[in-house]
Amino acid sequence: MQRSLLVLAFASLVVAASPAEAQQKSPPTCAAIDFRPVADGMSDGEQEAGLYKSRFGRIEVRGIVKGGKAEDYAMAFNGKKAAPLASLPKSVEKCLAEKKVPVPTSAAQQACGGSKLKVVIDSSASPKIALLYGLQGRSWRFCHAAQV
Repeated sequence: MQRSLLVLAFASLVVAASPAEAQQKSPPTCAAIDFRPVADGMSDGEQEAGLYKSRFGRIEVRGIVKGGKAEDYAMAFNGKKAAPLASLPKSVEKCLAEKKVPVPTSAAQQACGGSKLKVVIDSSASPKIALLYGLQGRSWRFCHAAQV
């Protein structure tokens, strides 16, 4: 009797964790991914600062290096460079508050940088919105926004 219950419990776990169910999941409505900046001394040009890959897509943060130092950073999604977004929908404010980064009050900075980088993705908006932040001192500074 106990053995049949154990087999039944195991079978139900296998069915619950089936690949078909995993594929039906949608991305979280709000996500934040941290990246490291490009190390000093890299060769000039565009250098990969970080890569994040999941079943929902691929995010790259690329540093634009001149004179061995990163002057700016840009985002790419699924291998395509992100086009800058001129204005943000109100819907991103909830996501930004959840991830404890400031809501942009002005236009994007001319150059993005810092000791750490963060990409915040708001999937509740249609199309999705991605925002790049750089940690300068103890505060996050808004760099760029793009549609994903």
